[in-house]
Amino acid sequence: MAFSIPALAQDDPYPFDGGDYVSVTGIDISDGADLKYALWLAGEWRANEDFAVSQGWTTRYEILINEYPRKGEPDVYLVRYFPKFVDNAEGDRRRQVMMARYKRTEEKLQEESAGRATYREVNGNMLLRKMEWKK
Repeated sequence: MAFSIPALAQDDPYPFDGGDYVSVTGIDISDGADLKYALWLAGEWRANEDFAVSQGWTTRYEILINEYPRKGEPDVYLVRYFPKFVDNAEGDRRRQVMMARYKRTEEKLQEESAGRATYREVNGNMLLRKMEWKK
């Protein structure tokens, strides 16, 4: 008895299925500002990431420290895992939810970000994708 499995599915030798997307942000911290930045991460940043996980927007997040950074490499990596990209309408809805959560204006948030720029610099961003073994 023949099964109606498409030929492409039968012949796909690739051993992975795509999993979560992984956003990685590299951060350089100014000398002497490690504690200041760590406290900000442990406070507002963590609360916002926990909220995103509770909403299902992300599946998890983590902070990785580069123990031996070479010249030009970030000191810290902020890593977020998310299952899918959202359309513009959902992105706008999430932004409105977060703005209500912040209880601050866009101008105030920009000012606070500029304040953090005095002791940390975003070195760059990467978008990766986790691969899951096919079963």
